[in-house]
Amino acid sequence: MALRRCSGRASRETNGGGQQGFTLIELLVALMIFAMIAAAGVLLLGNSVSAQAQIKTRLDDMAAVQRAGGALAADLGQAVPRISRTEAGTLAPAFWSHREGEAAPVLQFVRGGWDNLGELPRPSLQKVEYWVRQGRLERRTYAQVDGAAGDEPAALLENVDDVALRFRDGQGEWRDEWTPTQPDLMPRALEMTVTRTGEPPVTLRFLVGPGPAEKLQEEAANG
Repeated sequence: MALRRCSGRASRETNGGGQQGFTLIELLVALMIFAMIAAAGVLLLGNSVSAQAQIKTRLDDMAAVQRAGGALAADLGQAVPRISRTEAGTLAPAFWSHREGEAAPVLQFVRGGWDNLGELPRPSLQKVEYWVRQGRLERRTYAQVDGAAGDEPAALLENVDDVALRFRDGQGEWRDEWTPTQPDLMPRALEMTVTRTGEPPVTLRFLVGPGPAEKLQEEAANG
């Protein structure tokens, strides 16, 4: 009789222990839910990394545009009506612009305020050119204003398809081309529209350093 009672108690404990566990279906459902949560987490993490990469690319691109605009603003703001000579010795106007492809610069002028921290034997004036070559907007400078060879150009923007310029004259009119009546005449402002691959066009406007016409007007106003 004692054996029967013990056997029955053991059977009941065994049955009770089986009721407290998980069935195979429950385990499969739990694993499936865990897999769905893990997949959603991986997808969310991947989207976050991709968004961060796109934001970084966009910020780098905006920074490049700002650097190029800063270089142009600094150069054009200190432009001077200085007629220069090319490497071949021919005279070049104080402010020169054209659209002849990669064979020549889109802009050429002379600027002042060139710092000489090393106290080198050179002037404070600097001839500057802007080129569009091989999909890049480049800035090229010259150690001497007259007859010197240009330095190695520095790339300012990549993936450049086209650069369109407009010029504001002394009467406040905008021109598509700059063809001055005198070689030392300069525009009062410049508008540059840069078109790049896969990006909307960017339009930048800059003031140009005062030329002879502006100085004469100032003298007449002061007199």
